Amino acid sequence: MASHDYDVKDISLAGMGRQRIDWAFREMPVIGLIRQRFAAEKPLKGVRISGCLHITTETANLGLTLKEGGADVVLCASNPLSTQDDAAAALVEYGIPVFAIKGENDATYYKHIISALEHKPNLTVDDGADLVTQLHTRRSDLLKDIIGGSEETTTGVIRLRSMYNAGQLKYPLIAVNDADTKHLFDNRYGTGQSTIDGITRATNVLWAGKKVVVCGYGWTGRGVSMRAKGLGAHVIVIEVEPVRALEAVMEGYQVMPLIEAAKLGDIFVTVTGDKNVIDKAHFQVMKDGAILANSGHFNAEINIPALEKMSKGKRTIRNFVEEYKLQDGRSLYLLGEGRLINLAAAEGHPASVMDMSFANQALCMEYLVKNRGKLEVKVHNVPEEIDKEVARLKLKAMGVAIDTLTAEQSKYLSSWEEGT
Repeated sequence: MASHDYDVKDISLAGMGRQRIDWAFREMPVIGLIRQRFAAEKPLKGVRISGCLHITTETANLGLTLKEGGADVVLCASNPLSTQDDAAAALVEYGIPVFAIKGENDATYYKHIISALEHKPNLTVDDGADLVTQLHTRRSDLLKDIIGGSEETTTGVIRLRSMYNAGQLKYPLIAVNDADTKHLFDNRYGTGQSTIDGITRATNVLWAGKKVVVCGYGWTGRGVSMRAKGLGAHVIVIEVEPVRALEAVMEGYQVMPLIEAAKLGDIFVTVTGDKNVIDKAHFQVMKDGAILANSGHFNAEINIPALEKMSKGKRTIRNFVEEYKLQDGRSLYLLGEGRLINLAAAEGHPASVMDMSFANQALCMEYLVKNRGKLEVKVHNVPEEIDKEVARLKLKAMGVAIDTLTAEQSKYLSSWEEGT
């Protein structure tokens, strides 16, 4: 592959990347089974796919699976700090062009997205909806070639539904994030563990005894809260939805407004998908030494411009740790530039979790090709049969067997006549 056909940090890192991709693949048996079938059947033959995803070893195995299925795949990063440069280099050597460099600035980030779109895709795979929005706004001339696409994460699904409601969405997309085998596991167990991992790697902090404020109690917030509690932290949950707040209370967490929790917290984690969740008023009352981290998709959840204005100086005190010195002498510590801390300072979700997420992605690509021209232009749920197939394959790979209903039981559940 000519050097102008990709943009990675260092192609010589490919050897290390191949080893780590192989290691991740050992924990991805469902993708392995799908890859075997794709290699035999070639359901994606002749299809061009552009993916905007976190360029990690797990994503590499998705890319290789799509390629085995006959697809012509190009990848770019969905976050400037999430790229694993060795995995990116290895993918190039495997014949998949990659446009991603860890630490790239915003201009390069969007340049790379446009480079991926130059591939003139028939299918898109997105994580955060940046690829889709750039396609609609800057390269709308390419929409004519699009069959459909899929979206990996909560924030992206929210954006896509907003596009649809505004009448701006131009092709059908599947909300992979909303599959049970994705959000129940990836968001809760994957982000829960990897967020704690990222904060720990960046700070080497002891969680036991700390007051940890989790902003948002969706599936990701549930996971972070669960893992922090398991390490001995005292967890405070912040919510705006009354049902979720009630659930957090029933799970044994303190629930209160953020302005009150801001005075108490030692570690703050945002997982809402919204903007300026932690704002100037919260910075003003935080303890000296408070740690701020984000595991929502974009770096908008912590109001960094407000923090900059309140500070008389800042310095990088550890990798991925910036100390902001406030005018009154207090120090606040921002991790990973406010970007996804589980990917900025750690390796993201464990491969065994991404196995299910990316199995959904691969099968949804196949579904979109099979149903070309038949799907309404809107945000679709993952077909139930795909969701259940992923769960079935995962159980099989884990050596777990389950029961099936008898004919009598199935009839009973589908009837209304019999009661007593």
